Amino acid sequence: MTDTRVDHVTCLGCGCGCDDIAVTVRDGRIVEVTPPCPVSRPWFGDGVVPWEVMRNGNPADLGEALSEAAGLLALQPGRVLVYLGADLSSGAQRHAVGIADLLRATIDTATSGTAATGLLAGQRRGRATATLGEIRNRADVVLFWATDPARRYPRFQSRYAPDPSGTQIANGRADRFVISVHVGSEKAPSGADASLTLEPSDEIAALSLMRAAVAGNSPGELTTPLEQAVALVPRLSGARYAVLIHDAEPSAEPRNPLRVEGLITLAQALNGPTRAALLSLRAGGNRVGAESLLTWQSGFPYAVDYSRGYPRYVPEQRGLDLLEKRFSAVLIVGSAAFDDRTASALANLPTVIIGPRASQSVFSPAVAIDTGVAGIHEGGTGYRMDEVPLSLRPPLTATRSTVDVLEALHGAIRLRAGSA
Repeated sequence: MTDTRVDHVTCLGCGCGCDDIAVTVRDGRIVEVTPPCPVSRPWFGDGVVPWEVMRNGNPADLGEALSEAAGLLALQPGRVLVYLGADLSSGAQRHAVGIADLLRATIDTATSGTAATGLLAGQRRGRATATLGEIRNRADVVLFWATDPARRYPRFQSRYAPDPSGTQIANGRADRFVISVHVGSEKAPSGADASLTLEPSDEIAALSLMRAAVAGNSPGELTTPLEQAVALVPRLSGARYAVLIHDAEPSAEPRNPLRVEGLITLAQALNGPTRAALLSLRAGGNRVGAESLLTWQSGFPYAVDYSRGYPRYVPEQRGLDLLEKRFSAVLIVGSAAFDDRTASALANLPTVIIGPRASQSVFSPAVAIDTGVAGIHEGGTGYRMDEVPLSLRPPLTATRSTVDVLEALHGAIRLRAGSA
């Protein structure tokens, strides 16, 4: 048995997109991933995935399955939902968008339900943001707002902030002032230089008062927590480069939907006296890439409707929420996890699944075609949480790639549509 080591592999286990991973392969299985990370190791696993092609629950030839899928989808112009799951390269996402355009379908993403609040707030307000590299090299004041990256993004603090040194931060953590703001049960990192605990009912007031203080407006009599929030402003305003960090992914506790807007406007206000940025922590699987690619292709990040022959954006009407009311067929591309209600609705519609572990779906689709995982079996491009594209160097070889299958499906749909 000979071990093969593949260096500079990009991990899409979380939004950090660490591209310094070394993967050791033995007999077609991943046996070691370094450096150790509690997220990357289970994401890579042993790299073994099914390579089945199923048609109505039975093994099928790939050509037959694609013909069946094309027939199901082409018969429902304007009534198809194309759903982008995780673990896809940007190339595969682009082919899925092309199919949605051809079918006059609605295309939605796995992030539309979780990230919609932040995306809409950014569209209303704009936002001041930065790359992870800029934060590592320049941020001298780091505020964690109701998030501890160690839980979901284990290497964030060691790779980006506050621990590593940068071009303008020679001594790493010693040159940074860290502020932790805890909101209810959502805790920020321990060991900060300053900390603040807020009740959820005080959160938006605290953000508003901090923004007012940055603008030079003195608040009146305040409760102790709100006074402490305002007292953080001189440190933020006096920074050479301040960064505000929050988690854009859902938590167990419900959040105030105005949090993101409050953080956006505070970061914008801080760009008067200093340079400041807001960083939204995001999950992996190239989910951010789906939003970036859809914006590039259509002008909109999710919930794009091609039914009129051109892209329209109806963010309040996300695809999965309208399954039984609006759609007659569904194409799922990528890894996707659904709750029982959604799985039940999908089971009652002609559904095609193309992606990693498609044959292991919790319901029986009309067609299921297994493909590889982007970054493990398939190369191409993936996006980090800061929307920086990274090259994917897969340590294993795919039996069939998502890009090739989608390209063949696109051609089969064209043939069906031409003969209709």
